[in-house]
Amino acid sequence: MTPLERRYRLLLLAYPPAYRAAHGAELVGVLLDCAAPDRTTPELREAAGLLAGGLRERVRHAARGSAWRDGLHLGATAVMAVQLAAMLPYAGSIPLWMVLSALALLAVVRGRVRLALPLVLLTGVKAVAIASGWQVVDVTMLPVYPSFLTDRPMFVASAPATVAVGYGLVCCCLLALAVGEAPRTRSWWWLAAVPFAAWAGPQWMAQETPAPISLSRMILEVAVLGLAVWAARVAGDQRWGLAAALYLLVVSDQLGEHLDVLTRQHLAYWGLLALLTALAAFVRYGGRRRVLLD
Repeated sequence: MTPLERRYRLLLLAYPPAYRAAHGAELVGVLLDCAAPDRTTPELREAAGLLAGGLRERVRHAARGSAWRDGLHLGATAVMAVQLAAMLPYAGSIPLWMVLSALALLAVVRGRVRLALPLVLLTGVKAVAIASGWQVVDVTMLPVYPSFLTDRPMFVASAPATVAVGYGLVCCCLLALAVGEAPRTRSWWWLAAVPFAAWAGPQWMAQETPAPISLSRMILEVAVLGLAVWAARVAGDQRWGLAAALYLLVVSDQLGEHLDVLTRQHLAYWGLLALLTALAAFVRYGGRRRVLLD
């Protein structure tokens, strides 16, 4: 295998495995035939085209099966990732519950609905208990202070009902998904996103703000919702819009708790998320869906 062919094959990893198995050899052959004899690296335009084409094929490959079931699973994954992020800074004080929350997210990501449901319910009960000041299941020193990533006590600005909404939404989605075939597995990148959602910085709001929003979390949310808009446009499918709407519902509930003290920054933040959610829900009508056959 020549260096050029090796690099072409590396770029083809952007495509789904099924696509590579069916068309990979033919595509590499065409690329090698069109390349200059002395060339050892792909042209920049070729590399960009292969990466973009691979991502589009992955999106079209993902737009299979029931859109509403996949949308529910994707939305539950996003919300559960944020729930784990809310516990991560307090791992030193509540290690057992942080581990259980991580296992719950892992089960959701892997599509193990019946395993995830009791884990989400158990961690949700404990989270609501901490927000309420109750001692449920085990004794926890309150308030729960962070070990890293933030300097605010756990749920200091969240009412028990607000905490319950996120976990309740995930449980409802999992109950709906428990009937029928198991959901597909999701990307491992959801686990990598948790620290960015948990980090309280960089600061872009006043420290005395009752409901501060970290810049890292906002950038992560805008990036993920932007990808949802692009995926909905490419595939012409509503599953990404449904997932975005579920996530926006949880964010809206969190901000609604502090409605009387919200600043222009909070409103701009919510408006940006709402705009991207609306685009993910309705931009699909401008695209054409392409069905891939196995």
